[in-house]
Amino acid sequence: MTDKNTMNNSNPFLFVQNLTLALFLRDPVEATTSFLCGLMPEDTSAGQEPSHNDDQCTDLPTTPSLTRGLDESIWQQKTFRGTVGARNYKVYVPTSYEREQLPMVVMLHGANQDPDDFAAGTRMNVLAEEARYIVVYPEQPQSANAARCWNWFRPGDRVRDSGEAALIAELTREVMTMYNADSTRIYVAGMSAGGAMAVNLAVTYADLYAAAGIHSGLAYGIADDAFSAISVMNHGSADFQFELLRKESEQRAYTPLIAFHGDQDTVVHPRNCDDLIRMNCIFAVSSQSASRQTTTVATEEGGIYGHTRRLSYDDKGKIVGEQWIIHGLDHAWSGGDSAGSYSDCNGPDASREMLRFFASVNLNTGGDREFEA
Repeated sequence: MTDKNTMNNSNPFLFVQNLTLALFLRDPVEATTSFLCGLMPEDTSAGQEPSHNDDQCTDLPTTPSLTRGLDESIWQQKTFRGTVGARNYKVYVPTSYEREQLPMVVMLHGANQDPDDFAAGTRMNVLAEEARYIVVYPEQPQSANAARCWNWFRPGDRVRDSGEAALIAELTREVMTMYNADSTRIYVAGMSAGGAMAVNLAVTYADLYAAAGIHSGLAYGIADDAFSAISVMNHGSADFQFELLRKESEQRAYTPLIAFHGDQDTVVHPRNCDDLIRMNCIFAVSSQSASRQTTTVATEEGGIYGHTRRLSYDDKGKIVGEQWIIHGLDHAWSGGDSAGSYSDCNGPDASREMLRFFASVNLNTGGDREFEA
């Protein structure tokens, strides 16, 4: 699978950027090896990083069989080819599906992950079976990024009708048509680099995605290359970057967000979660008004990390963002399964909370959202 948007490594400047980002995210020897492998024909396999707390996560539901099926397999490997590129992806369909319109979630994996790994770690397929959601997992190949990151920080990949943002939006529409998904209940979620790309889609395709779930992600438009991306990942955003966002806020629609972040995250600083909610408030609330917030705090109980949960409202009283800061969590999916990488079963269940949040938000045919109390 090679196209002009995929084989970035032929550009010497992008070569250095990709290697720098890969070195930041992985062990230097492993990163260099993986990066060089990314210059060769794509290998469909992807090694997993060690997961967190493997010995403490024995009581979680198991992932449904990947070979189970009715008229067709419910866990399918497919390939999308669109106007700006191509990607492999996997799709999960509930066993009770009979061509009726169901809601759909697009799940964007993080660095060094693939669809199988991400599905296992988030347990999203297990919950989608219960709640009757279609789940789509686009796959980022090493040929597009050495660490398999979505290129959320590149200007050409974060705007409408361009690059990876356009590719994922096109893929979303194709799967919607293929499975007759409910166009008012299409959602996007992601982890780390996937979370940052989900933010890009939430901002630029607010007429497609009714809401977004972000785990360990970053705000929109705060980096332009791998070097500035690493700086933001380490420290959060600078004030001048938010002034640029404020200037263009009147041209931006907003998408309600639910965001999770560990306060012990050493890969993406937790300050980025504050920046993300701040960004959405800029887009959602008029310059003459101030957003309203309510905060609740839960202490650790039964081995589950405590958290601070903050709700932000626009000037009409509708929820702009729901933020969860998980106390004691590092760079891992909260409440996940040790069968997948970058997951921690000791946190509140981020996947379940995302589906709960999504269930409260619909996109009507006029492009506005409808909220349930």
